[in-house]
Amino acid sequence: MSLALKLVLSPLLVAQALHTRAKVPRLPEAAGPRAGVHGHGAQRLRLLIAGDSSAAGVGVATQRDALAGQLLARLAQRLPLQLHWQLLAASGLTTAQTLELLRATRLDALDLAVIVTGVNDVVEQVATARAVRARAAIADLLRSVAGARHIVFCPLPPVQQFPSLPQPLRWMAGADAQRHNRALREWVAQRAHAQADVSAPDLGALQLGRDSMAADGFHPGAAAYRAVADALAAHIADAVWPRLRR
Repeated sequence: MSLALKLVLSPLLVAQALHTRAKVPRLPEAAGPRAGVHGHGAQRLRLLIAGDSSAAGVGVATQRDALAGQLLARLAQRLPLQLHWQLLAASGLTTAQTLELLRATRLDALDLAVIVTGVNDVVEQVATARAVRARAAIADLLRSVAGARHIVFCPLPPVQQFPSLPQPLRWMAGADAQRHNRALREWVAQRAHAQADVSAPDLGALQLGRDSMAADGFHPGAAAYRAVADALAAHIADAVWPRLRR
């Protein structure tokens, strides 16, 4: 959305944003383990999943139905791996705040990380350039401190499909999310060409509605987590694992 149009709509957008925050229920993060071993493959993959409420599993009751649990199950189906995994996530984190969480945590050695951030960058109106810089810093940190060989950055979901957002707030937030995704794709392409240590899956086929979202109409439900886990697992199995096994 252009700056001029945002300025024209800003009183309405602010009012809608405040009303939406007030009426949308605050859901808890999914219960269950945040580290462990999954699968019985001959080869070991050390995996970190980090990010915001979508990484933490807000919208479902247990980690089994959340992104982490569903991603582990699908990776185990696709690859002969023993997955040593850890989840570091909290509701409300922007990409920069996820970076600070990782900096404040004693990280175990890693092979692969999956970073799930971005929606709160839209909510907090973080500039795309700042979000990209935070992603670059996350990649550099995980490589230098934890020895990660590859970092997958999950794109933002289609925010314009979130049922809880009224128009024109839904349209504006969706346009901002698409802008953030364009910046993410451009940065990934540039860095991947030089270092081949980052990538992003394609979530273009993801469709969100009342039946796939949580009760608040803002966070994923089990069906949405399953669709994103499928896309991430396919991306890791087809595009990332062949590089890591060399």
